[in-house]
Amino acid sequence: MIASGDLSHKLKEDGPYGYSADGPMFDRDICEIFKSGDFLKLLNLNQAVCESAAECGYRSFLIMAGALDSLGVKPELLSYEGPFGVGYAVATFRVEGSDPKRNFAAQYEKIQQDLADKRHESEDIVVSLARRTIESVVKSGILTRAATTDDLRAYLPQIPTELTKKKASCFVTIHKYGNLRGCIGTLMPVCSSLGEEIERNAISACSSDPRFDPVTESELPYLEYSVDVLDEPESIKSPEELNPRVYGVIVTKGARRGVLLPDLDGVETVEQQLSIAKRKAGLDPYEEGCSLKRFTVKRHF
Repeated sequence: MIASGDLSHKLKEDGPYGYSADGPMFDRDICEIFKSGDFLKLLNLNQAVCESAAECGYRSFLIMAGALDSLGVKPELLSYEGPFGVGYAVATFRVEGSDPKRNFAAQYEKIQQDLADKRHESEDIVVSLARRTIESVVKSGILTRAATTDDLRAYLPQIPTELTKKKASCFVTIHKYGNLRGCIGTLMPVCSSLGEEIERNAISACSSDPRFDPVTESELPYLEYSVDVLDEPESIKSPEELNPRVYGVIVTKGARRGVLLPDLDGVETVEQQLSIAKRKAGLDPYEEGCSLKRFTVKRHF
């Protein structure tokens, strides 16, 4: 098996894509994995680092690792270079027969399952409601229904007053193996309580996000959840009033609107935040004349 691919595109300031400290780190990690043949480390690479490094070959390498799962290999890194700001690596993996100890896919799934169990033990009640809602509707196959306080009692024997009396908008976000798997929310509350709002958006996040297929039952053990409860948005006059670590943003022009939550991995500057929000609205990242609102959230894990 021969693996060849682009690595980070952000190795040098004068390169075609600029520089990120995660670029050299990603390339170094990939080269060490190619030298050792330890594909479990490949599966466990930090996804935020991969994104920041602007890599190009990671998913191809995962396919290669899958083709070699449970096989003994003799790895050899043949070359690495990045003289123009983009990393390139070539390696060979000579198959030497079966090796049950190299069942990295099964090992990785076990690690993820153990992590999920620990998360469930420590999650707060808001996230527990979102998770149990999703698990219930995915297993039942009933992905659209009205949420009621009686539904909440099915998941939570003791319901905090915050969930039954308070009205608030929220976003429910799902990740799988560190990658976004679904995110749906409301900017203004549409249900009679926060608990019902969470359940409504949880169902939509796992079944109706147009970027993804509906969540399947086999995925449930490996999903991570967070819930952002929003404060009321406020209008601002300029981007100078934004801070991507503190405020989410709503960009509107005509009938188009894009929303981005605060404190997201890989979003370090106001320029990045606005560019992503504009693209989500179907606008050019450099579109001018947009109205802006900012908002804060309470994030639950």
